[in-house]
Amino acid sequence: MYRNTMAIKKKSARLGAVSVPAEILFHIIIGGFGLMCFIPFIFTIIISFTSEKSIAVNGFSFFPEEWSLNAYKYLFERARQVAFSTVSSVISTSVGTVFSVLICVLYSYAMFRKDYKLRQFITFFSFFTMMFGGGLTATYMVSKNLLGLYNNYWALIVPLLVNPFNFIIMRTFYQSSVPDALIESAFIDGSGEYRTLFQIVLPISLPGIATIALFNMIAYWNEWFIGMLYIDKSKLMPLQLLLVKMQQEAEFVAQNSGKIGSISAHMGPVPTESLRMALVVIIVIPIAFAYPFFQRYIISGLTIGAVKG
Repeated sequence: MYRNTMAIKKKSARLGAVSVPAEILFHIIIGGFGLMCFIPFIFTIIISFTSEKSIAVNGFSFFPEEWSLNAYKYLFERARQVAFSTVSSVISTSVGTVFSVLICVLYSYAMFRKDYKLRQFITFFSFFTMMFGGGLTATYMVSKNLLGLYNNYWALIVPLLVNPFNFIIMRTFYQSSVPDALIESAFIDGSGEYRTLFQIVLPISLPGIATIALFNMIAYWNEWFIGMLYIDKSKLMPLQLLLVKMQQEAEFVAQNSGKIGSISAHMGPVPTESLRMALVVIIVIPIAFAYPFFQRYIISGLTIGAVKG
């Protein structure tokens, strides 16, 4: 008995000695991977503060020879339009995220309920739209002529409200996290459908909801093509579309500076490369600040259905 106990202790000591270096190595690998993901963004910020002349002579560098604020000055000169576009993007992103998450929660709950008669049909209907679409022309005609989605905020919100992929993710989360016995118990206690969903199911589904909300938020915030199709008013132009147009304007002026000498001289040198990086910084920072609020739910939300109890 004594010998067995000592053998177990020695084996545990050896395992502990091995596990500590392994844990250190694991942290080094994960830290290196995180640093590899973080360095490009830092590099982008540095380039946005680099002068156009330095970029032309030496290329991109972590230690530029000449620093410059020309890219941000170029944006500041258009601060009024940038403010309008930022407000437009914030409104469309906020409202669109709320409504798209609500639709996703309701639709995927119907797909999840095994006692719902039309469950198979709506599941197939959702999956079918992932495989086949009406095309850009038909979508544009229906959105603009039939639904009146033109030069209003709904034109930026409605086209992205429904995402079948998110329905499948949320349905899988319900299946892996919400026991059927819990719903049956709620009905036995006299709870209705909506009360069961909003007071019992949703509180234990927050990781899935937060994940879907983050996906939708990023989709709305980064969308510019829909704005190009349906928005002509400058005050309603989303931020990403404005940044695309500013980049195109800067490249046009830089490429045709000889033909439009007087205009180019009046505007001054256009920081084409540094402006591109400054635009990336402006786009990424709001999402980077929003991510910590969802971080506690992201891991459990992204591993939906990975492990079954």
